[in-house]
Amino acid sequence: MASIACTPPVPAAGDGDTAGPRERARGALLGLAVGDALGAPAENLKPSEIRARWGRITDYVTEQPCGTDDTEYAIFSGLLLARHGSALTPAHAEAAWHEWIADRAEGPFRGAGFSERGTLENLRRGLAAPVSAQHRHAWSDGLAMRAAPFGVFAAGRPTEAARLVAIDGSVSHEGEGIYGGQAVAAGVAAAMTGAPLPVVIAAALAVIPEDSWTARSLRRAVAVAHRGERAVRRAVVIGGYPWTDLAPEAVALAFGAYAAADGDFRESVLTAVNMGRDADTTAAVAGALAGATRGAAAIPAHWSSAIGPSRGRCLPSMAGHHVLDVAELLAPAPGPPRPTVRPPLLGYPGTEVLS
Repeated sequence: MASIACTPPVPAAGDGDTAGPRERARGALLGLAVGDALGAPAENLKPSEIRARWGRITDYVTEQPCGTDDTEYAIFSGLLLARHGSALTPAHAEAAWHEWIADRAEGPFRGAGFSERGTLENLRRGLAAPVSAQHRHAWSDGLAMRAAPFGVFAAGRPTEAARLVAIDGSVSHEGEGIYGGQAVAAGVAAAMTGAPLPVVIAAALAVIPEDSWTARSLRRAVAVAHRGERAVRRAVVIGGYPWTDLAPEAVALAFGAYAAADGDFRESVLTAVNMGRDADTTAAVAGALAGATRGAAAIPAHWSSAIGPSRGRCLPSMAGHHVLDVAELLAPAPGPPRPTVRPPLLGYPGTEVLS
């Protein structure tokens, strides 16, 4: 059984928090996009293949780095969450999938990962959540890649972050796929308060079943993290298995990279990237955790400046949205109330977002 009741206490947001909640929110979502862009060229490669092409990746290796479906789906979930907050229901999530993905023409990525393709096919056949999640890839890391916004929204409340991301995931994932998303959301929620690394890891483990594949892999990864990325990879990668988007593997690699780097942003994402496998997702998750831990200022400026609005290559409806706009919606600046801006994802006219 999941040990949600045993979620460790995390510091209240602001307690010793030199970065501040808004800075951490920007760090989490910008960190996700940066990690995604850094890791995209190394996706599905072995470390030996990465070394043969680039040596050790220490920077962007493409002239025009950009995020993949990981960033676009995170924006999608962030806008959905900004509208409904803690009142989010599976019906809300399913309606958004229809209006802004399933019932529209898709971009060249055509829905992206296997779990997303299976979900879209089921929704187009008229199946509703949670039956829409009953496909062959419900265990993928497709929920984990879009889970960080829930941790940003529920800063300091890992259990609430885990509850909400499971609602979002009910449309597309089951079992280990849900657990992977919950671990990421809870970890980011703890990191958003400035919690130390062991507390972040404990928060992630506390919201998923102790005997789950995800929990076992995560524990193995962080136990050997002090020995570096090769040890982390050996501890969790399923040798010979052709698919790299396994949630238990990808989430464990991301937390292992984060732990090996002791929460340092640059080293967290680069460790994840150079381990290969589903490198865009593992680096995106590691980047979200480290960005929430250290804040946006910890992200190298030339990495941050390369991240622009989404190009909508996977989800055309997300074109023009920036992860920092989502951060503003989920963790607005303190002060007098600002005019309400309705995210277009949620059925309101217009295309404006906060800038």
